[in-house]
Amino acid sequence: MAKTSHNHRQDERADSDEAPPAPMKEKDYQRELRILHAELVAMQQWVTRSGAKICVVFEGRDAAGKGGTIKAITERVSPRVFRVVALPAPTEREKSQMYMQRYVPHLPAGGEVVIFDRSWYNRAGVERVMGFATPEEVQGFLALAPLFEQAMVASGILLIKYWLEVSADEQTRRLESRIDDPRKVWKLSDMDLLSYSRWWDYSRARDEMIGATDKVWAPWHVAVTEDKKRGRLNIISHLLSCVPYEHPDHKDVKLPKRQKRPESYREMSLESHLIPTPY
Repeated sequence: MAKTSHNHRQDERADSDEAPPAPMKEKDYQRELRILHAELVAMQQWVTRSGAKICVVFEGRDAAGKGGTIKAITERVSPRVFRVVALPAPTEREKSQMYMQRYVPHLPAGGEVVIFDRSWYNRAGVERVMGFATPEEVQGFLALAPLFEQAMVASGILLIKYWLEVSADEQTRRLESRIDDPRKVWKLSDMDLLSYSRWWDYSRARDEMIGATDKVWAPWHVAVTEDKKRGRLNIISHLLSCVPYEHPDHKDVKLPKRQKRPESYREMSLESHLIPTPY
């Protein structure tokens, strides 16, 4: 799919006043995702060729789908180009640093796309709501963040910020689904449970954060992810529309002839090294 038609499809959907569509079927989701993955590969080739620096920030409600969206973006591209940053809680040394300092080393260099799975906005969200930062620290951050991001953009970084929004009922459903699922139980921490009880505190923090840091050079983009599949596709589509990439020239690829087996080569037996095959 050409990039022009991809953008046209996005514009058509954005202008529509129709009611939200029914949940997307897996077959339809995979078909659209395959198309968008091809565009992400083209974007990757342009990034490496042009030396572009792209920084994508994902913030949002707990269980809003940040991890799944990031996985959908990165599953068909090179981890050497698309780098995901998900920092753990700060160490004692990092707590003594200037707040933004621990994030600076992770910003993209030329030819990189860095995706932050939560970012410096922790201070305006979880740290504020859970009492890990003082009101003075939060207000200081809200004043500093736009200047920090302006410096990033001035250095040539394309900064794209997403807030993923989901309803209270859907958040409840998703968190409950993690309780008895051994594949998801690691996603449900004590902090998640405590955060769940503070929906309106997070709403207030979100509103003030976006109000203070939504700037021309680094605007916020809100994605409603009530339907995870549609949310992922919409975010990838929007991300592609924000990057001025061009498709590389197509070239025919032909596999070269494989070398002949040397007469002196005797292949070793790998049988004793084979893993069990229960499937």
